[in-house]
Amino acid sequence: MSVTPLGHVPQLARDGLVSVTVKVTVLVGGVGGARFLLGVQHLLGLGQFQDSGKSAHELTAVVNVGDDAWMFGVRICPDLDTCMYTLGGGIDPERGWGHRDETWHAKQELAAYGVQPDWFGLGDRDLATHLVRSQMLRAGYPLSQVTEALCGRWSPGARLLPASDNRSETHVVITDPEDGEKKAIHFQEWWVRYRAQVPTHSFAFVGADAATAGPGVVEAIETADVVLIAPSNPVVSIGSILNIPGIRGALRTTTARVIGYSPIIDGKPLRGMADECLSVIGVDSTSEAVGIHYGARSGTGILDAWLVHEGDRAEIDGVEVRAVPLLMKDPATTADMVRAGVEVAGLKVDPRR
Repeated sequence: MSVTPLGHVPQLARDGLVSVTVKVTVLVGGVGGARFLLGVQHLLGLGQFQDSGKSAHELTAVVNVGDDAWMFGVRICPDLDTCMYTLGGGIDPERGWGHRDETWHAKQELAAYGVQPDWFGLGDRDLATHLVRSQMLRAGYPLSQVTEALCGRWSPGARLLPASDNRSETHVVITDPEDGEKKAIHFQEWWVRYRAQVPTHSFAFVGADAATAGPGVVEAIETADVVLIAPSNPVVSIGSILNIPGIRGALRTTTARVIGYSPIIDGKPLRGMADECLSVIGVDSTSEAVGIHYGARSGTGILDAWLVHEGDRAEIDGVEVRAVPLLMKDPATTADMVRAGVEVAGLKVDPRR
């Protein structure tokens, strides 16, 4: 299927309307996914982009929990926190993750005590979030309710839903660089400690088989006007979400069009180490290969349309392919690529609605 330039994106709205109330559901990971959500908010007139009139549009993010881990006695949810901080205006603008105006006294004291792991650091402000979460989890509250409570402090302007309330962690099978033996380590250790630069054999989604989709997740997909797959890591962010029973099925049966965004530009990931993850599962770092990996809903996959970067090409059976600028330089630029996907779904958004 040939690529269509951005200028050929249809300017039609559902039922012939130019302005409609739109419910957007997005599957996201961490830093890149959070920045994508800022673009969705900019388009819909939500969150920090909301004017004096209240927007009637709705944004729900189904967020990866595969990176979650217990460390230092607290439960860390990197992708949920990155989305929450980013949309709530508290993200560190230089790192793209963690808390703005962070200090590191607790990290220094832990190091002085020789506490492991010494390769993972928590900032003091960020630690407060993890302490509140851990107290609530130990008191019996599910992660979805904990996330809702934490969002009450940040007012992110979107509903952030953990993909699951259950444990569903991404682990990685590697060859240990010290003894040469195969072993499974948590994704955080592979990503942060080793920077994915160790012999890697496979990924394991521990607990996913017994997990269920989090409260509201399936409904958010089934009742959406459009479902967007953010340009997050297709293996350990989106892939982790898709491994939770019920979510892939909801994507295949929803009446909304499912529009995916390529995380690959000129053979390289937009950010992070998606190429390292793709190589482990035998998928090339190209827009076409990732689109084929997701597959068409008309077959056994999840996509109706696939947006690739301008100048790129992809041939994916059963999937409509469009070429649009995919560099997320700022929220306004990102809003343009979001708009392109929404219009592929036959919708046109007026943020003043």
